[in-house]
Amino acid sequence: MTHPRPAPRSSILRLATAVALAALFAVPAAAQQRLALDQYMDMETVSNPQISPDGGRMVYTRGRIDRFNDSRKTSLWIMNVDGTKKRHLVDGSGASWSPDGTRILYTAPGEPRGSQLYVRWMDAEGLATPVTRLENGPSNPRWSPDGQWIAFTSRVSGKADFAGVDLPARPDGAEWEREPKVVERPAYKRDGVGYIDTGWTHVFVVPAGGGTPRQLTDGNWNHSSIEWSPDGTEIYFTSFRHENAHRPEHWQESEIYAVSVADGEIRQLTDRRGPDGSPVPSPDGSLIAYTGLDAHDDTYRNVRIHVMNRDGSGSRVISGDHDRQVGPMTWAPDGGGLYFNVSRDGYRQLHFVSLERGVSVLTSGEHLFAMSSFSDDGVATGTIASAHEPGDIYRFNLTHPEAVARLTDVNSDVLGNVELGEVEEIWYDSTDDFRIQGWIVKPPGFDPSRQYPMMLVIHGGPHAMYNGGFNFAFQEHAANDYVVLYTNPRGSTGYGTEFANAINHDYPGADFPDLMKGVDEMLARGYVDEDNVFVYGCSGGGILTSYIVGNTDRFRAASANCPIVNWISAMGTSDAISYFRTFDKPFWEDPAEWIDRSSIFYVGNVTTPTMFLTGEMDIRTPMPQTEEMYQALQYLGVPTVMVRFQGEWHGTSRRPSNFLRTQLYLRKWFEKWGSHNPMTTDQGGDR
Repeated sequence: MTHPRPAPRSSILRLATAVALAALFAVPAAAQQRLALDQYMDMETVSNPQISPDGGRMVYTRGRIDRFNDSRKTSLWIMNVDGTKKRHLVDGSGASWSPDGTRILYTAPGEPRGSQLYVRWMDAEGLATPVTRLENGPSNPRWSPDGQWIAFTSRVSGKADFAGVDLPARPDGAEWEREPKVVERPAYKRDGVGYIDTGWTHVFVVPAGGGTPRQLTDGNWNHSSIEWSPDGTEIYFTSFRHENAHRPEHWQESEIYAVSVADGEIRQLTDRRGPDGSPVPSPDGSLIAYTGLDAHDDTYRNVRIHVMNRDGSGSRVISGDHDRQVGPMTWAPDGGGLYFNVSRDGYRQLHFVSLERGVSVLTSGEHLFAMSSFSDDGVATGTIASAHEPGDIYRFNLTHPEAVARLTDVNSDVLGNVELGEVEEIWYDSTDDFRIQGWIVKPPGFDPSRQYPMMLVIHGGPHAMYNGGFNFAFQEHAANDYVVLYTNPRGSTGYGTEFANAINHDYPGADFPDLMKGVDEMLARGYVDEDNVFVYGCSGGGILTSYIVGNTDRFRAASANCPIVNWISAMGTSDAISYFRTFDKPFWEDPAEWIDRSSIFYVGNVTTPTMFLTGEMDIRTPMPQTEEMYQALQYLGVPTVMVRFQGEWHGTSRRPSNFLRTQLYLRKWFEKWGSHNPMTTDQGGDR
């Protein structure tokens, strides 16, 4: 097979998707209802479809909400490549086929705790074997080319050098407190995990039939992004095996290495200041593709795609002037280039990078197109989502990726009789000649002659990208008669390095006018009630919301969720010590910039009723940040409330019930301070 030429930027895929959606939602208008909050608990997801080596079947992950245990569950399903004979295989996720197609490798809960690796035979008996029993769960599992071994990474527990003191003898039967935690590293905790002050992530191999894992790497370094060489003799990985590698000044340093499976000998393949990683060997093993760029002092830059010879020589850039993010790369079977998914301009498309001709965009349309796998004959599969379509599995051919066939339909039972709000894409001008993209979600049965309350929603990151795909939260707000505006202000990814880096040493602040211009755009349309405009966001969105209420009084009420309000104190409490690099100088040398960009120092200007939603276990934007702003507003007599979410790390929706609470608390706060009378559909019901 030869790599494809770029597909024409046509409306074929959009039309095919539209036809499929029209069939899905073709129900009598009288039978339709507005989206109800409790329907969230019935929504399902499909992801990671993997085609078998013979091209006849595919396995995929199907996700659902476990109402009883307030959690999310996943299971593996299988179907024929034409979408027939769908059936449940086993509980778990992340399946991959063995090279000969006789087995699948996947992860599922196991002993002694957490996720473990399993192999299931794909014959009539369907026996599943636990492959690992690790104290610290496996990550990045990869089949060896001959199917006899599985490589993975796992954390090896350690002990701080300074740990341990000899206490006087303990009296018989005495119960003394546990040993203290001794912390020696700059980065010693991680949101969603907790303390990580000891131990390192290393590369292992284990027999595919189960057995004792063998550790291939050593030393006080972390190792990731593993891939086998096609001949099975080496494993490539990303690390930074240098003295003082963990100092904050080396935050962006990484190199590519190879470790011999036979004897553990390690050789370094790249050597420059800057991040090199994600190695992917070509089918014949002669080349290694990878991503990287030179060291820099900017807040953000997009990486470039390189190839080098197997020994590390002859490195060159093949992505040309491509200036967008690069998703995981997969070589074409003929070795002529690599496929990868890219989030750009508010959507996601399939791309191809040729060894000689740079990057081509292979799909087009207002959707999130994500290829997952393909067979040697070019039959591919992936997921597609759009404004009214949460996402399903599709089949297509790499030579004509615009012609798709839908294989699953997991949410029609939930959304089939629901009238969703119209989603309108907009672009508008902001300061400094920036063009800003956004989307408006309108209430079902939208009447442009009415005046609606509006929510401005701000994404986190700040280097992230909202998109035009289905969003249950926004649709559910719209079902309660709110107009929802969400945008990608400068600093967002998907629009190139210059746009994303425009907030360098000026966040929050530089992006403030982009958000306000969006509100102006909405008010000019005539259907938004200017006396009932609200704002909220989480993480980076919470940071901006807390900054907004200190710099304008145009919002009726606000909710700054999981924010940072004081950059100086955040540096000592957050797990993200790389925040330091977003400032020109450390605060002990010059605190002026740190103060200027910290919302707490604008608190005296705040008159907007402001709520805070933050997880009790949050380490990324720790609870003390919320408490600082809340306490100050209480002192000043500004209406405020602090909602401390139980069982949550960063964010407020890890538990399904907390997603429901987030939706309800937001509207309760806005309705408390607004003068509107929104429709309530939380229990479901006809319009």
